[in-house]
Amino acid sequence: MRSLRVILILVVLAWWGAAPAMASSCYDCHDRNKFKGNAVHGPVAKGDCGKCHNPHVAKYKGLLQEEGAELCYDCHAKERREYAKGMVHQPVLRGQCVACHAPHASAQRNLLQKPLAKLCFSCHEGMQQNHKVMHAPYAKGECTACHEPHNGDDAQLLKKNGDALCAGCHAKPETFAGHKGFPGKMGACLTCHNPHGSSRAGLIREKLHAPYQQGCTACHGKNLADSALCFSCHEAVKKQMFSPHSHLVVTGGNSCIACHSPHAADTGKMLKAKESLMCGSCHADTMQRRNKSLHKHPMVSQCSDCHEAHGSSRLVLMKGDGNAVCSRCHETQGKFSHPVGPKVIDRRTGQSVNCLTCHDPMGTDFRYHLKQSGKKDLCVQCHRSY
Repeated sequence: MRSLRVILILVVLAWWGAAPAMASSCYDCHDRNKFKGNAVHGPVAKGDCGKCHNPHVAKYKGLLQEEGAELCYDCHAKERREYAKGMVHQPVLRGQCVACHAPHASAQRNLLQKPLAKLCFSCHEGMQQNHKVMHAPYAKGECTACHEPHNGDDAQLLKKNGDALCAGCHAKPETFAGHKGFPGKMGACLTCHNPHGSSRAGLIREKLHAPYQQGCTACHGKNLADSALCFSCHEAVKKQMFSPHSHLVVTGGNSCIACHSPHAADTGKMLKAKESLMCGSCHADTMQRRNKSLHKHPMVSQCSDCHEAHGSSRLVLMKGDGNAVCSRCHETQGKFSHPVGPKVIDRRTGQSVNCLTCHDPMGTDFRYHLKQSGKKDLCVQCHRSY
C-alpha cells in the first residue's frame, strides 16, 4: 500500500512538472504572443494546456476535453450553481461562455472578448444610440453598473429593483429639488426617465402622455388608485378589459399603470419598457420555459402580434383562434396536413382542432414544438382503437 501511494505521488509530481513542458511543445506550432494579454486565463498562465485540450484526439473542435460551458464548469462549479438562478442571460443559458469571454487571454478585464459596451451592443444593437443627453454609466460604456451580466431577478437583469438602483447614485438633495410638488414618496423613476439617454433634458422619455403635458392636475387630485381614471379617456380599452378573458391585473391600485407610464415613455403606447420585457416581468415562467426548450417558435417582434394586450373572448388573449393567428404566416397549413377547423373535433375536449391543439409555440422538447412526440405519443391521444 505504501509503495502504491509513493507511485501515485510520483505520477502527480511528474504531471505537475510536465505542464510547462506541454505548453512549450504547444508553442512550437502556436504563436505564443496570441496567449498573452492584460488578463490571462489561469491554465494558460500555468502552461497547463491539457487542462482544456487533449493533445492527441478529442470529440470536440479544438481538441477540447468538453464542449461549451461544460468545460468551463469543470473548474467553475460555483458559477454553475449561481448562474442557474432567476432570469438567465441568453449566452449563459446556451452555455456560450466564449461568446463574451476569451478562453486564453485578453486585453480586457475578466477575459472579455471586447470592451464591455462593444460586447453588449454586438447583440443589443438597438440599444446603441447617440442620444443628445446620455446617462453617465451608459455614456462611459459601463453596462454592468446597472445590469448583471449572467443572471438576475428580472428580465432586464437589473442589479436591484429600479428605484433602489437609481437611489444608489441619486440620493442627493439636488435630486429631490428637481421634483418639487411630487405627490407622495419619490419613486417610479422609470415612468419618466430613460436610463440610457434621451433628446430631452433630465433624460425625460421621448413621448409625453397628453394629460402630463397639460399639467399634473389633469390626473392628480383625482382617484389615481382606480383604473376608471384612465377609462375616462380610453373608452375602447375599457371595453376590451371587460372581455371574458381580461388582462386586468391586481396590483393593489390602478391596473393600467402596471404596464403603462402615466407620464412619459419611449413609444406612443406609453409602455414602461420594451413590450417583451414588460410581458416577461409578469410571465417570467413562460419566458424561462421558452428559453430552456429545445424547440420553439422563432421569436416574433412582439407579443401583441398574436395576443391582445387588454382583453379577448379567447383563451390566453389570442387575437383569433389558433388557425386564424397561425395561418397569417403559415398560409398552407391545414390545407394539406392534419385537418383543422370547426368540423374537426378533439374528442378529449369537444372543441374544434386548431394549431394549438398539437403545438405549443412557447416551446417544448419535441420537434416542431409539438406538445408530445409526433412519432406516436401525440397522435394516440385522439387516434385510439376502442
